[in-house]
Amino acid sequence: MRIGVLALQGDFHEHIAVLRRLGVEAVEVRLPDQLETLAGIIIPGGESTTIGKLAVDFQLMEPLRQFGKQKAIWGTCAGAIFLSKDAHRQQPLLGLMDIKVERNAFGRQVESFEVDLDVPALKTVSPEDAPFHAVFIRAPLISSVGSSVDVLAKLENGKIVAAQQGKLLVTSFHPELTTDDRFHRYFLRLAGAKE
Repeated sequence: MRIGVLALQGDFHEHIAVLRRLGVEAVEVRLPDQLETLAGIIIPGGESTTIGKLAVDFQLMEPLRQFGKQKAIWGTCAGAIFLSKDAHRQQPLLGLMDIKVERNAFGRQVESFEVDLDVPALKTVSPEDAPFHAVFIRAPLISSVGSSVDVLAKLENGKIVAAQQGKLLVTSFHPELTTDDRFHRYFLRLAGAKE
């Protein structure tokens, strides 16, 4: 199985490292033809406006939209914004997921935080019942979801921080910055990995 990581900007190296630890062929993606042999792609954290502008410059917008209609895409942090239909401001978005997001919803970098989340969906890839330790850095918030979207995780105050729509996955936080690979394994299952 080949999984791509969009490598225009952001922390793509960390995702590639996790995927390779899991025995997956992980490749950096910068051009449309690099999507052809992939089972799925991860859009990493970084700066969503920059990722969007570079995707336009590299003519990746429409190829990524077509890819996401059939195959798995996971957006973490800025990647979640890029997958959304509405980020409450003008910037390039794929518009694949029926979610609205608020950029930097938790404040600036100094307001970054970590919290343990209950994510029942992860039990499909691991019998472990431990909470998922989530790292939030200038994180977006999923402010609303459409009827076709499943909420996977919320903060204690009820705010949505992870969601899924078919083979599309978003997390407001950065699973690649932890040693817990359950979200990556969950995504691989969405992309068609066999146990």
